[in-house]
Amino acid sequence: MRHSLVFEAVIILWVAMAAMFAAGALSDVDETKIPAAETAFWIGIALVLIGMVIRAVAIVTLGRYFTVNVAIQREHELIERGMYRHLRHPSYLGSLLSFFGVGLAMGNWLSLAVAFLVPFVALSYRMAVEERALIDHFGDRYRDYARRTKRLIPGLY
Repeated sequence: MRHSLVFEAVIILWVAMAAMFAAGALSDVDETKIPAAETAFWIGIALVLIGMVIRAVAIVTLGRYFTVNVAIQREHELIERGMYRHLRHPSYLGSLLSFFGVGLAMGNWLSLAVAFLVPFVALSYRMAVEERALIDHFGDRYRDYARRTKRLIPGLY
């Protein structure tokens, strides 16, 4: 099973990269250009940077438990501090904010939709895989944690 999870992680990365290329190709479609393109660009860049910081803080909080692949480590600890007190997947929130920012910076509604929605679908799948692994390992403790927290947006989702 470990090899299939590594393969899934690579596929998700390629899907996200393909979405960025597609979003870039669509950015010249005149009918869907964002009217205030320069403002959208700078807001997009700010969202990319904020997303990078959120992801970095989430990874540092996880410490040795952060892996690119879904894996439960020996003596694995359920992290419930920092952003993880409120969110189960803050690193993915950071990535999604960055994808949204890239799409917005392209100055086109169609680019924004592709740059955000394709990675959102891929990462939603990844979150489900991770949560299954954590439930398998921690059982009711993780289920309780999931009831108390949201996946990506405090108080909403």
